[in-house]
Amino acid sequence: MKFFSDNAASVHPKVWDALKQADSPDSAYDGDAISQRLDAAFSDLFGTDCAALWIATGTAANCLALAALCPPHGGVVCHREAHIEVDEGGGPGFYTHGAKLMLADGEGAKITPAGIAALIDPIRDDVHQVQPHAISITQATEYGRVYSVDEVAALSTFARQRGLGLHMDGARFANAVAHLGCMPGAITAAAGVTALSFGCVKNGGMNAEALVFFDPALADLTRYRRKRAGHLQSKGRFAAAQLLAMIEDDLWLDNAGAANCAAQEIAASCGDRLLHPVEANEIFVALAPAEAAALRALGFDFYDWPAPAGRPGAARLVTSWNSDPAHVGALAKAIAAL
Repeated sequence: MKFFSDNAASVHPKVWDALKQADSPDSAYDGDAISQRLDAAFSDLFGTDCAALWIATGTAANCLALAALCPPHGGVVCHREAHIEVDEGGGPGFYTHGAKLMLADGEGAKITPAGIAALIDPIRDDVHQVQPHAISITQATEYGRVYSVDEVAALSTFARQRGLGLHMDGARFANAVAHLGCMPGAITAAAGVTALSFGCVKNGGMNAEALVFFDPALADLTRYRRKRAGHLQSKGRFAAAQLLAMIEDDLWLDNAGAANCAAQEIAASCGDRLLHPVEANEIFVALAPAEAAALRALGFDFYDWPAPAGRPGAARLVTSWNSDPAHVGALAKAIAAL
């Protein structure tokens, strides 16, 4: 009974169908008819003109976005526990050719204008210190917290005042939108986001993510960077087909809603074990080592997590679009019985 990562979830049948339908000769790279539909499809989704590029991985999507927003000598502000800092193996520095990640603090892995100001205001405006060029936020965060529309707008206003780009790592963007119940454009383009890494793999995709630029001009240079980085796939139509299958008929929101509901069912059984409010599809719980072992003995698979002060141990539980309701119910019951 798997609750360790939505990265391991099955590919949705509609995505498989789209892959099969794409398996016919067409132009190579991104010149095929399916890839050519992405800009219009994502512009309709977000209610504004945008450019959408398919990318094979979330790491590459994030890092190509940052390369578009930050020069090699600049800095990107992010939370110190952001995925780009702790889980991408130095990818941002590699893709940006040396840009620095500037680490801010914030509850629930969320950053605020005040927190960013406290970090960057002491920086001297001279060549001896790295100057910030962009902000990167994760939606939902590494602790499953969701930025509200107003929070994103406040960060965007701050970024605009300081001349900074705003990137959103949306590996679980669908889960955040499903939680908020808002239009996807309200939390991105209308709120002032410059670039979005639109997650697909965690949400029923196979091997495609979308890099969405709300300033379409930024996509032009990124196409060259995508090629140089080895991410211009010869048969890009298969990546484009997955993305279109995901956003058409709101499959992406249906899948995320199912994962969020499963997480809420588990969270309801955790009581004061919960370490963070559950707003997406991740549950962080306090578990002593013996309790974690007892759950694993029952067949549940999950990641151990660093325990906060005063707790003997912790775990991260992640639900997916196709989490088995029987497994979800069994886990909720087992945690309640500890």
